[in-house]
Amino acid sequence: QVQLVESGGRLVQAGGSLRLSCAASGRTFSSYAMGWFRQAPGKEREFVAAISWSGGRTYYADSVKGRFTISRDNAKNTVYLQMNSLKPEDTAVYYCAADRYIATMTSLSYDYWGQGTQVTVSS
Repeated sequence: QVQLVESGGRLVQAGGSLRLSCAASGRTFSSYAMGWFRQAPGKEREFVAAISWSGGRTYYADSVKGRFTISRDNAKNTVYLQMNSLKPEDTAVYYCAADRYIATMTSLSYDYWGQGTQVTVSS
C-alpha cells in the first residue's frame, strides 16, 4: 500500500522552469520504480519519464528528452521531475506513479497513482 502526493505545479511562462515533487508513504518506497505521466485536456494520459528503484536507469518521452530530468531521493521517499525550457504544449495535469516491479512507459503497469498536480505554461 503506497500513497503518492504530487506538489509543485503552477503557472509559469514559456521558457521557465519548475520542479515537481512526489512524496510517497511507507518504508518500501525504494523498492518501487517510479514514473511521471501527464494528461492534457482532450488527450489521453501519456508517459513522461521513469526511473528504476535504484535510480540507475532513466527513461524519457521524446517530447521531453533533453528538457526534463527525473530523479529520486529514497531517504526522503521522494521522486522529482525537473522541467526546464517549458513550452505551452507541456500544459497538463502531471501524475506520479509507482510500479512494484520495473520502470516502463506503459501506464497499465503501474500499481499506485497520485492525484495529480496542474502545470500551466503560458505563451
